[in-house]
Amino acid sequence: MQEITFDQIKRDPAIDTYIRCADASLQTMGYTEHSAAHVARVAETAKYILETMGADSRAVDLAQIAAYLHDIGNLVNRADHAQSGALMAFHILERMGMPPEDIAAVVTAIGNHDEGTAEPINAITAALIVGDKSDVRRSRVRNEDTTAFDIHDRVNFATKKSIVKINEEHTLLKLKLTVDTHYGSVMDYFEIFLDRMILCRRACQTLGLQFKLIINEQQML
Repeated sequence: MQEITFDQIKRDPAIDTYIRCADASLQTMGYTEHSAAHVARVAETAKYILETMGADSRAVDLAQIAAYLHDIGNLVNRADHAQSGALMAFHILERMGMPPEDIAAVVTAIGNHDEGTAEPINAITAALIVGDKSDVRRSRVRNEDTTAFDIHDRVNFATKKSIVKINEEHTLLKLKLTVDTHYGSVMDYFEIFLDRMILCRRACQTLGLQFKLIINEQQML
C-alpha cells in the first residue's frame, strides 16, 4: 500500500481517458462541459475550502482526488453516475495501491456528490459538493447557437463570474455570481439550481459554516 497523491491521479493515462470519454458521452446528449476543466476547478475549490477550514494536508489531497474522479461514472450512464463512479474509483485506486482508509474516503465522497442521492456526511464530501455545484460559467456551454439554448445553456452562459469565498472568521461561505440577465434570468437559475443550492447549504453546515448565495450583489439564499 502507498499514499497515492493528487498529482499521480492527474497523470494517470487511464483516468484521463475515462474523463474524456465520459465528457464525450455527455456532449452527445447535449450536456454542458464535464471535462478535465470542470473536475480541475472542482478540485481547486474543494482544496480552498478545506485548507481555509484548517483540514490536514492528507484530507485536502483526498478531497482533490475525489473531485477529479467524481464524474467518471458518466462513462457508464448519466443515471446514477455518482454510484457507478464510486465503484469505478474503488477499482482504480485499489489498482494503484491506495490504502483502504483513503479509498473509503474518496469513494464515499463520490457516491454522495449528486443532488439526487447526496448526503454531506463529512468534510471531504461537503467540500466536493460545494465545489461541484458552484461551477457555473459561460465556458461550460458547448452550443454556439444562442437561439437554440436550453435553460442549462442560458444559466451557464449568463454567468460571467462565480466565486466561492469564506470569510475571515471562518463562519460563512458565500457563492457570489455575476449574471448577465440578457441571456438568462435569476429565476432561470433558481428553476434548475435551487435543489443544488439547498444541498450546498447542508454541505456548509457539515463544515460548520453558514451559506449565502449572492447574485448581482443581492442575497438570494
